[in-house]
Amino acid sequence: MKTMDLLTLAKHVQGELFTRDRACEPDSQCIIGAAPLQDAESGQITLIDSDKHLSRLQTSKAAACVTPQSFPDLDIPQIVVKNPHEAFAQICKIFRPAIVITAKSGIDPRACVSESARIASSAVVEALASVGENCEIGEGTHIHRGVTIMDGCRIGSQCQLYPGVVLYPGTVLEDRVVLHANCVLGAHGFGYKTEQGRHVSTSQLGWVHVESDVEIGANTTVDRGTYGATKIGEGTKIDNLVQIAHNCKIGKHNLVCSQVGIAGSCTTGDYVVLAGQVGMRDHVNIGNKSIILAQSGVAEDVAENQILLGSPALPRKEQAMIIASLLKLPEMRKTLKQVERTLESMDDASGERRKAG
Repeated sequence: MKTMDLLTLAKHVQGELFTRDRACEPDSQCIIGAAPLQDAESGQITLIDSDKHLSRLQTSKAAACVTPQSFPDLDIPQIVVKNPHEAFAQICKIFRPAIVITAKSGIDPRACVSESARIASSAVVEALASVGENCEIGEGTHIHRGVTIMDGCRIGSQCQLYPGVVLYPGTVLEDRVVLHANCVLGAHGFGYKTEQGRHVSTSQLGWVHVESDVEIGANTTVDRGTYGATKIGEGTKIDNLVQIAHNCKIGKHNLVCSQVGIAGSCTTGDYVVLAGQVGMRDHVNIGNKSIILAQSGVAEDVAENQILLGSPALPRKEQAMIIASLLKLPEMRKTLKQVERTLESMDDASGERRKAG
């Protein structure tokens, strides 16, 4: 078990150590691990980033904490730093070092690789991977176990394809692309026409083109274009469980969160954010730097620098007013009933006066 004293930990993250107990010897008090506040056990260090977590910290088993400021009433030692999350991440790496995936370059004899494939000498192709006809794999690229690369794919340098990834024929990956487990690129798009009472697939003759420094999450799918490329722009990061349909053009440095569904022929500009469960109808364009908030349904084009919410997606302030009005409907209905009863009473009283006259 790795241990480290508090003073050494504080120096490691360029922090200042505060202890309420003057008798405490920080260079002798050893920390045996790091964990979030809800999981911290005896002997471990934890993290709080504001005073609203102090009450939970007081009942925690943690032996010390990383904080953005000193809290005099705390009974446990504190390492005070400017950025507690960054410092805590460094401490976590001490006790739980990142697992570096290493493998000898070359092709494992248990892989199935076509003789026509061109694979760089520094690339890694692990056991049970399959590489089809006329594929290219660049320098330093790592093809993990169980990856399927079909005919005519081109993969750049320093890419990582994790187990279960499938590239359909003709898929293009530029440099430093990361594809997580069971990601599928290039499957046929969901396009059909009806002929003589049957659904017949439309043309599926395109491919998927992923530019450099893109990361795509586990179980995400990107469909091939009808005739040309479905494209993912440079630096874009896509979460798990996302569906991007045929002919889409996703811009550079987008953030696409989990369970987003993008219908065919949509486009996004650069630095667009699509939050969780956003849905886009086909042939919609979203402008640069716009943000679509969670569970929104986008049915029309979106201009640049917008923040949209709801289904249908509307500017956030406008949607917030609509939601606020909806919440008041029960009260408004009650008020309307009262007004109706008052008017009925007034009509009855007026009728009685006319009879009396």
